[in-house]
Amino acid sequence: MGSTAAPSLAAKPIIDLDVVIPLRRDLPFMVTRLGRLSYEYRGNLGIEDREAFWAPENQPAHHLYVCPEGSMALRNHIALRDHLRTHPSDVVTYSCLKKQLGERYAGDIDRYIAGKTDFILSILAQCGFSVDHPESIRKANQG
Repeated sequence: MGSTAAPSLAAKPIIDLDVVIPLRRDLPFMVTRLGRLSYEYRGNLGIEDREAFWAPENQPAHHLYVCPEGSMALRNHIALRDHLRTHPSDVVTYSCLKKQLGERYAGDIDRYIAGKTDFILSILAQCGFSVDHPESIRKANQG
């Protein structure tokens, strides 16, 4: 779902994966199942309906999220990915931004993420997301 899912987009060598579950109430089952595979549950990290997990050691680098089908968090991931796949000029702009932020905040992932927020929100606005949803993203990314 992340930068590695959009051709030519600058990306760290980490894959972002979304596991889609039918209903939110299925989350405890997924936490248990993923725990048996040595994933560590981290909670939603401030983004509703996007549950994060630490990957097991000795695995390829990845971020794993569990999202209920149709949730705002999943729709956000898909909208951003699909937009970048079809708008090469935005890929160039986003790549430049990510490289600049990576250099400026090499040791500070929180500031790197916060620095990407306005760009991401501008894309989501183009995709028709409401004002309320982007503000929740801004709050989570700058919390």
